[in-house]
Amino acid sequence: MTTLTSLREPTPSAAAGFRPMRGVAWYKRVQAWALARRNPGYDALVAARKLALLSRIRGTVLEIGPGAGVNLPFFRTDIRWIGVEPNPFLRPRVHETATRLGRDIELRTGTAEHLPVPSRSVDAVVATLVLCSVDDPAVALREVLRVLKPGGRFVFMEHVAARRGTFTRWLQRLLRPLWAFAADGCHLDRDTAAAISAAGFRTVVHDHFDLPIPVLGPHVAGTAWAP
Repeated sequence: MTTLTSLREPTPSAAAGFRPMRGVAWYKRVQAWALARRNPGYDALVAARKLALLSRIRGTVLEIGPGAGVNLPFFRTDIRWIGVEPNPFLRPRVHETATRLGRDIELRTGTAEHLPVPSRSVDAVVATLVLCSVDDPAVALREVLRVLKPGGRFVFMEHVAARRGTFTRWLQRLLRPLWAFAADGCHLDRDTAAAISAAGFRTVVHDHFDLPIPVLGPHVAGTAWAP
């Protein structure tokens, strides 16, 4: 049986650009609807990488921004899964996915910058297509390090900025403001790999790859280990 833990949601700051829209119910509903719609083409492109990354994880796993629970099928059935999802309209979708898969889950309210779990309490943290839209990646990564047990792993897969000087990079910068408004604060041109490498992990192993998707094609995936 799935369980739900409710905590107070942080109040969006007026200084956060497009973030105040996240406090509007209709906007959250639209984002939940969009994220809950499966993209079979994208899922097929990343399925093998997700399986390789996620199926190896054991113990207590914290997933940041699970959306509709699209990663749940890739985890081992004997893990303890905790999800932190800031959008209240997505939480029922996660429960539906877990019920369909016969998985027990714990779903908590929070953000990447304020993870509602004790320090040094989880064996792994997972984020896929999340760090592109957090308010402050550096703060979010500090939180990841805080909650990981010594030697724990951070597993990630993110779309990232294209190489400098390319047409895709120029297009990402051009579309960034409109995209951020339409896609819940998503930044098309974040250098997430550099942010993770600078965050203080003991070891970072990642792979850059390109998917055949306009603007969103450049990706990075990998694992970072806590000290």
